[in-house]
Amino acid sequence: MAPKDPLLGTLKVCILNLQSFGEIVTDSNPHLASCCELLELVLRKGLHQPVLSLVHRDYWQCFEQLPQQDTCGRLCAVSLAVEQTKVCRKLLTAQGRGRYLLRLALSRKTLQQFITHLLHTPRIIEWYSPAVSILRSEEFVEPFISLLRVLSQMEFKPNMENCSFLDESWLLPVCEMYETVPCRELGMVLRYISGRVFVLELLPGSQAQADKFICPGDVIDEINGVSLRNSRTGQAGVVLSQLRGHPLSIRVLRWRDGNGAMYQPLIKLLRALQVENPTLQLGPFSPCSSSSQQPASEDKRPSPSQCLIEGRIVYIVQFLGKANIGMCGSTEVLQHAIPQVLQKNLPIKEVLLDMKETHLTCIEKNSKTELFQHHYPEISCVGRYGQPDYTIFAFCVVDYPETPHSTGFCCVALRAGNVHECKEIICRIATGFKHTELFV
Repeated sequence: MAPKDPLLGTLKVCILNLQSFGEIVTDSNPHLASCCELLELVLRKGLHQPVLSLVHRDYWQCFEQLPQQDTCGRLCAVSLAVEQTKVCRKLLTAQGRGRYLLRLALSRKTLQQFITHLLHTPRIIEWYSPAVSILRSEEFVEPFISLLRVLSQMEFKPNMENCSFLDESWLLPVCEMYETVPCRELGMVLRYISGRVFVLELLPGSQAQADKFICPGDVIDEINGVSLRNSRTGQAGVVLSQLRGHPLSIRVLRWRDGNGAMYQPLIKLLRALQVENPTLQLGPFSPCSSSSQQPASEDKRPSPSQCLIEGRIVYIVQFLGKANIGMCGSTEVLQHAIPQVLQKNLPIKEVLLDMKETHLTCIEKNSKTELFQHHYPEISCVGRYGQPDYTIFAFCVVDYPETPHSTGFCCVALRAGNVHECKEIICRIATGFKHTELFV
């Protein structure tokens, strides 16, 4: 049986999901972030770190060091994209620049050209381990190039101006333009936290309050094309004073999305902002919190077992085990698959379930050992067990076995602290991958 790489298998599924959402891929496509992260993981896999340097090497340095001219002496597409990335003032780290470059290459249909250029530059490709890297594997590099060829035939239109959080995250906030007529004062009280300009409050009777466009907690990203990323205290006021009496175009980054969910990378900063403005309402948003009916046996405790790790809400749950369930991974099999896991009577482990932007991880609480990690496109369905235990939930995930004797899907079962927490976790997994089936 031919060897398989989980990254390439997951990337193939993700590309199919991208295509299923329409001909044009924008930031509203729920699979774009997952696709970009998978490409990033491939480019990082097997990348050696320099021995005598304190600087961490990332794939950005690989593209940055590629020859700038083609065989005819002209600036190549890679060089033009690298130079455009370098001059972007909203990017402060190698990680952010690499991510911006990937999005730029997808929008210009040149990612395959970038990788081919890298493969044919010996002094750069030697930075990758032949034993680990997909780029230096004879078995895997051709399938990877084939997937890039598919991506080059798709139409990507990401908002390249919405890049101020690429240093921290692949998941980007809602980005909108606020245009206002000339006025003496907008009436916004601003606060500077970690180089970002937050709206603390709107003054009563001001132009900003009358427009009802900008809200406390939102981030001012740029004003009339002037970036405010990594701003010093008072810098936004200086820009506004220079433009007094002129029409303003303000790029705003929302701290909540259209469904009311908080933008995770902003949580720590927003809590600092809340100290100054206690009226700013923060807290996790649950799409299922408005369910009208619940079984009488459900636990209605409002405080689930949670903790914060790097500003993200992480759930403390019990891992009950997993079982291979064959070739069907739809919601119908969960009611039979969960008992199949429970009948194994495996040792119960207390774990931390961390649902990140593009994937979820499960870490044993005491030993900190990672039990599994799955990208959302790998998940086919998620739901909870019926009577008598409404706190047990499970999801079916593509199984990547080490031997050909076990194929298809496996069911992963866990138990939440209470029913409210169980439903909230299910909804968060389903939000992470909107094609995931769910039933609660």
